[in-house]
Amino acid sequence: NRFFPLIEPILKKHKVPDDFKYIAVIESGLLNVISPQGARGIWQFIEASAKEYGMEVNTWVDERNDIEKSTEAACKYFKKAYDKFGNWTMAAASFNLGMSGLAKHADFQKTNNYYDLMLNSETTRYIFRILAVKLILSNPSKFGFKIPVSELYPLIKTKVIPVDSFAVSQGINYKMLKFFNPWLIDESLHNPDKKIYYIKIPEAGFRDSLFGKE
Repeated sequence: NRFFPLIEPILKKHKVPDDFKYIAVIESGLLNVISPQGARGIWQFIEASAKEYGMEVNTWVDERNDIEKSTEAACKYFKKAYDKFGNWTMAAASFNLGMSGLAKHADFQKTNNYYDLMLNSETTRYIFRILAVKLILSNPSKFGFKIPVSELYPLIKTKVIPVDSFAVSQGINYKMLKFFNPWLIDESLHNPDKKIYYIKIPEAGFRDSLFGKE
């Protein structure tokens, strides 16, 4: 309820199927988690792939934690994979196994059909996990999840400002600055190249939308 409205327009802009948003769910639960292999963010990019698809990753900034920028990068990956395999199912499966790994299996087994390929157990289950999550989240009450609308996490409206504006001057604190900008991973931002960064600041009254007026 909170994050799909941010992901869906980016998928649509890049003409990537809307169902690909469920990949982020099975990869991370829509949390900025870190895997044992060092993959990070809701899309679980490793550092090398993140940089390949245009994200900045260093000691101070990790754009894998930026939901919009990481979704843009994921779309670039999906489109490249689609061009390689010619169908979206293989493009989705390659996000788990890697394009080169999946291509080796497809070439050896002489089929470009995901459902006809003999793959490792994780990749074999991958598409079906996506489908299962779609079925449950599209109709949770059918599967016993009774969630009233009032209990859903609301979308928090934000505004974007240059990073040289201080949090206190915007009526927020350091904790909120880090919450809305999880890609800022250090306590300071080293910027010798004078790059312009933009940060999200919650709009006035956002506490009321979360907790109700006191």
